[in-house]
Amino acid sequence: MNDALAAALRRAADHQERFEARFAAHFDALADPEGGGARLPPHGRFPARALELVRELSLRGGKRLRVALLHEAAALVADRPAPGLDAAAISVELLHTHGLIHDDIIDDAPLRRGGPSTYYAYRAEFPDHPDTALALAVLAGDLAAFLAVRALLTGDLPPDRALAMATVATDAAAAAVNGQLIDLERDFHPAPDTAFLHTVTEYKSTHYSILAPLRLGLLAAGTDPAPHDADLRAYATALGTANQIHDDWLDLFGNPDTLGKPLGTDLRSGRHSYLVHALLAATADDPAARTTLRAALGTPDPAAVATLRTLARTHHLDRTLPAEAARHAHRAAALAAGWHHWHPGAVAFFTHLPAWSVTRDH
Repeated sequence: MNDALAAALRRAADHQERFEARFAAHFDALADPEGGGARLPPHGRFPARALELVRELSLRGGKRLRVALLHEAAALVADRPAPGLDAAAISVELLHTHGLIHDDIIDDAPLRRGGPSTYYAYRAEFPDHPDTALALAVLAGDLAAFLAVRALLTGDLPPDRALAMATVATDAAAAAVNGQLIDLERDFHPAPDTAFLHTVTEYKSTHYSILAPLRLGLLAAGTDPAPHDADLRAYATALGTANQIHDDWLDLFGNPDTLGKPLGTDLRSGRHSYLVHALLAATADDPAARTTLRAALGTPDPAAVATLRTLARTHHLDRTLPAEAARHAHRAAALAAGWHHWHPGAVAFFTHLPAWSVTRDH
């Protein structure tokens, strides 16, 4: 690891460390009946349990990349921390929690971040009432989404800025839902092309994980992001694509203990990921390999993951897919390096971050 990348990761780690305590304190305030908090009903235990599970998943870990991105986006134009950054960080992480809860319902995933998914926590609590468990998990995800907007509207920001930032957050949330919809739609295509996969990535993750934090950071620092939107979108698209390709690679070649979930989640559900797209292309002229691929995809048997891993290695995708992720990461780095009109320290962060995004192990 070079010194510049190490410096960028130290900055990200500093943001993460400061954020964890603030995030926990935010949940403490939400649950405090004296302070109004989330205004939990005076009777019934389900609302408090939903908030508890949202808190548990939210605080269980994660890279907090969104937190670092919005702080560094503010640092592009401001010399000191801007008011509203904590509220924005809490908002984007709650939006992420919302997405994780609903993703795990859609994927029927038992594990998330080394512990039970919210859906499976409810299934364990209501083994004889699966419909109730499903409904409670959906509502817990909805609660996280509304609390994300609330975090921005109840902070100490001027009303016009709070409204502008809440608009960014809700736009990103709507994009993520549309992304989830087309993520499901792509599995109805025999072989969706790369453009379709890029669109899924852009809407399902890039908008709320990268572009929204960039916009929110600039807004918190008092800068209108609109004149810079083309630059922000280009960077977010390149970095988001690199991240997703690497995530797809990790789903087959990563360490499950490090990832905090089993390998092959997307593959066992038959999801047409970048990896599957590459496998389909690589086996186009190999009928036997194509038959093996089709038989293994969408199979819940864990042995199918080993079959797909062998097939991917046979066709060298363990090397070519990381190279494709690196190509998009290099583009993101080159774009950020051209941001000469902004503060050099933050520019350096955005320039070197993409290299980490395609070498991380989780």
